[in-house]
Amino acid sequence: MAESLTPLNVATPQSASELSALQELIRRESQFLVPLVEQLRRRIVGQQVMIERLLIGLLTGGHVLLEGVPGLAKTLTIKTLAQAISLKFQRIQFTPDLLPADLIGTLIYNQKDGTFTQKRGPIFANLILADEINRAPAKVQSALLEAMQEHQVTIGDQTHPLPEPFMVMATENPIEQEGTYPLPEAQVDRFMLKVVLGYPTRDDERKILDLMAVGEPPAPESVMGAAHIQRARQIVEAIYMDEKIKNYIVSLVMATRDPDGAGVPIKPYLQYGASPRATIYLAKAARAHAFLCRRGHVIPDDVKLIGPDVLRHRLIVSYEAEAEGKTTDDLIRTLFDHIEVP
Repeated sequence: MAESLTPLNVATPQSASELSALQELIRRESQFLVPLVEQLRRRIVGQQVMIERLLIGLLTGGHVLLEGVPGLAKTLTIKTLAQAISLKFQRIQFTPDLLPADLIGTLIYNQKDGTFTQKRGPIFANLILADEINRAPAKVQSALLEAMQEHQVTIGDQTHPLPEPFMVMATENPIEQEGTYPLPEAQVDRFMLKVVLGYPTRDDERKILDLMAVGEPPAPESVMGAAHIQRARQIVEAIYMDEKIKNYIVSLVMATRDPDGAGVPIKPYLQYGASPRATIYLAKAARAHAFLCRRGHVIPDDVKLIGPDVLRHRLIVSYEAEAEGKTTDDLIRTLFDHIEVP
């Protein structure tokens, strides 16, 4: 399904009547989420958090980093999502011998006429699965940076825009596993969300057995087009956020840089705080979460629910934290416990 939709002209509501109109618009325009989630549920058991975070990434144009052991349906989920939205999907396996040209493409010399022709790489797709991203060398990570931040790549002396919507979903194994390396801070900071996945529950494990052990599950149907995503993004950007919520977001981020000034007892365990991207992404992700809840305004719970996934990879813990076994999630819990909720 790739039909074009009439573009919306949505402005942030300034009055109660405008907020009510926005609420009705969201109720009507978010109907596409129902069949989309139904298609995902035909093949994916559990993993509610992963599905929700992927939808937030789609609604905001943010990239998502997933950390978890193999076999948790990461590849199957994003492939199913791409098929249900009629988007082009590419899976790229990151390995130590991967070259930038394998990712973005290269110039091929034609000996007959002495000219160069371009061969585009797999990065030219809507949804990219960068599998085991922390196995690739630094040059590949650098090539991926431009694509993630600028939505464009450079081949030779020419710059090419990437198709919209464009989203990178990367997976990484826990750092303790052999043959993996920490991603550069600049690379990690480009991801809007980092989601840590756990094993399914006993009930979900049984459902997986019933669904997958007797054959291939049914293929998903295309229930919407890319135009729906672009249209929904316009609405998400217009969702109302009160000044108190904005100040709450700023207070959370500033407290990671000056914990003592904010009264949060985490300074000995924190080496570096969150970057300004954390502030931007917290606001964007909170608006998208409100949209998923069919609300025209952001509430503190939106920030609190999405906050750990935005901050988790932006805090650098100290040696003292590592010695005492404290993780970034521990520090984030303390942060939210001490910053006053509006």
